[in-house]
Amino acid sequence: MMPRKFMSGHEKRKRKQRIDTLIQSQAGSLDKFFGSKKQKESSNVVENLENKEEWEDMGNEENENLVQNEDMVVECEPTNIDDPRNWDKIDQNFIDFIVERGPVRRDGDYFPKDMEGRHFTPFHYIRRLSNGEKQDRRWLVYSSASDKVFCFCCKLFAQGENKTLLATNGLRNWRNLGQRLKNHEASNEHIASMSKWIESERRLKKNETIDQSVQDQIKKEKEHWKGVLVRIIEAVKTLAKLNLAFLGDNEKIYQERNGIFLSIMEMVAVYDPIMQEHFRRIQNGEIHYHYLSHKIQNEIIQMLANEVKSSILRKIKDAKYFAVILDCTPDISHQEQMSLVIRCVDVSASTPKVEEFFLEFLKVEDTTGSGLFDELEIVLASLQLDIGDIRGQGYDNGSNMKGKHKGAQKRLLDINPKAFYTPCGCHSLNLVLCDMANSCNKAKSFFGVVQRIYCLFSSSPKRWKILMENVGGLTVKSLSQTRWESRVDSVRAIRYQASGIKEALLELADVDCRDDAGAKSEAEGLVRHEIEDFGFLVGMVIWHTMLFAVKCVSKTLQKEDMHIDVAIDQLKGLITFLDKYRASGLAEAIDEAKEIASKMGVEPVFHEKRVIRRKK
Repeated sequence: MMPRKFMSGHEKRKRKQRIDTLIQSQAGSLDKFFGSKKQKESSNVVENLENKEEWEDMGNEENENLVQNEDMVVECEPTNIDDPRNWDKIDQNFIDFIVERGPVRRDGDYFPKDMEGRHFTPFHYIRRLSNGEKQDRRWLVYSSASDKVFCFCCKLFAQGENKTLLATNGLRNWRNLGQRLKNHEASNEHIASMSKWIESERRLKKNETIDQSVQDQIKKEKEHWKGVLVRIIEAVKTLAKLNLAFLGDNEKIYQERNGIFLSIMEMVAVYDPIMQEHFRRIQNGEIHYHYLSHKIQNEIIQMLANEVKSSILRKIKDAKYFAVILDCTPDISHQEQMSLVIRCVDVSASTPKVEEFFLEFLKVEDTTGSGLFDELEIVLASLQLDIGDIRGQGYDNGSNMKGKHKGAQKRLLDINPKAFYTPCGCHSLNLVLCDMANSCNKAKSFFGVVQRIYCLFSSSPKRWKILMENVGGLTVKSLSQTRWESRVDSVRAIRYQASGIKEALLELADVDCRDDAGAKSEAEGLVRHEIEDFGFLVGMVIWHTMLFAVKCVSKTLQKEDMHIDVAIDQLKGLITFLDKYRASGLAEAIDEAKEIASKMGVEPVFHEKRVIRRKK
């Protein structure tokens, strides 16, 4: 059957009878403020009986369902020690703890309405006196779990004496709550409980309680554990910041190979008395929870990470508008990982500035444009960031990212047309430089020689020592396959130390390679056909000049506070430089190469391959 929307005639008559009874019970209520003690006690007995009758009258089917549903909800929620509903079984230590904390009121509490449309309001927290003054009812506490109000002091100090609902099960009579509170705060039981509460609170603050020694011991124990946790957190922060491993072969103190974390704590215990006492308790078996296990370490790391992420998200939400930067790469376990970076204006700083924040790595199963965009949608929803607030997106030049039909940027633009897509300028510049070098056979040959020189010297420590004895501070480096502008570091070592590289190769051919015919031939071939070739020297000067100019622009494009107008000016300047270098750069490179050749004793002449002429 469908539940009734309106009360039946019998329920209406029953409610009217209950209201009439309540009105009759209020007759002469003012006399208990001026009558004898016996009259006051009798009035309190009547009030308790009324509360009991009211609680019994709530036994209809709808209220039973409400109580059952309410209990089910409370069982699912974690226990809240500030809620008076959970103060059924308490001891003196718990009372002292709650008195030190004091009554807790939360501003964001939700006050649900009852069947009559009434609910609790913070208006009742204030007592209005007849002379116009206002007093705070500190003792009045609202329980959000049970939707009732309790008396803080009576719940703690008068459980066996005071049988009113405010001291036992809580009061929910919102219609007559004001009058009930006035009657309760004027009762003798409440005044006695208030006296006990104030006295206990005063003694706890001054450490003048009867069990003062016990309180001192509890306080001392609190300070001890606070000190232990502070030191453990600092050790975890240090190791996490340095990206060092925590664990070893075991997790026992004062044993070999127990890891960096426990070794640091053992070192701290040598000089710190708090950790000395903590380790003494562990060794003597006085405590079972020492907070040094890997579970505690992981929990602390997660808490620190959550706090950092929360602070970053607050900055992003304050800025409102932001840009997303995504990049994918496989990790060591061959799983595709996508990094999420948010770029926004940090308005919390004294001077607003553009900053980039790394948030997390995302495990990607589907690397198509649809899969990457779905993963982005999920993570933005989990971080409570609105996808409509995105004003920019930046990816590399992969087709799944930049595709104009099915790429991730196109799918985001379909939802948010204001998310302007900008491909990675540094990555685009790197691809242009790579295609430019691969289109020239001379360039391929030149970089091949540079890599051969590095491989020859790095194959053994003895050869590397010969190299260091003949060159200055710069050492040869391997070529990068992805970041072409970084190859300027490999070319620079040969550009400014060509004569030293030549001497090292000759010494290597005479000393180290007597028994290794292949290495001897490699070293002599590099000297005669490459280092002493004037064409190689000219190419070395040209590539160093070009790579240096490209690297300056590339590093500028990678700055966090780079603006798009500045990036465009930088790229235009690089194009202008390349145009000028095409017109006059060859002559300048030849002049520089002649100076290098004269120092090395190389003839500054381009060797031409002899053309074989056949008779026709």
